Amino acid sequence: MLIQFSFGLIFWMTVSFLAVLFILKKFAWKPILGVLSERERTIEDALSEAKKAREEIAAMNARNEDLMRQAREEREVLLKEARDIRDKEIGEAKAKAKAEAEALLSRARVDIQNEKNAAITEMKNQVAELSILVAEQVLREKLADNAAQQSLVDKVMNEAELRKS
Repeated sequence: MLIQFSFGLIFWMTVSFLAVLFILKKFAWKPILGVLSERERTIEDALSEAKKAREEIAAMNARNEDLMRQAREEREVLLKEARDIRDKEIGEAKAKAKAEAEALLSRARVDIQNEKNAAITEMKNQVAELSILVAEQVLREKLADNAAQQSLVDKVMNEAELRKS
């Protein structure tokens, strides 16, 4: 066996271990613990900052959602107003077109009536002229001699006197 139990070796190993432990405790333990506690504080700070960042991001997301919702609502309001204005303009244009069509139709009816009246008047004038021509021709033939003319005048005078009385 290579390792043999020796009381002196154990004693000196224990003394060496305790000396190293004392030196470490005196000079290295506090700086190591200080570095470890500083590292722990740094990690805790980083974790708390990460938590704050997550909370801020969540708050920003909530604000963004609110802004998006408001923007959607405003868009819907604007679209509704635009549709209402479009419908109103279309209705006004239809009403205006209908009024213009009715006015045009009314003017056309008046023009047709005027043309009809003018045609009737023209026809009456032509019939009167023809009647006068026919009567003139008939009278010329019947009243060709003086005796027939004198008897017609007497007859008309008698009728006029009867109407007067």
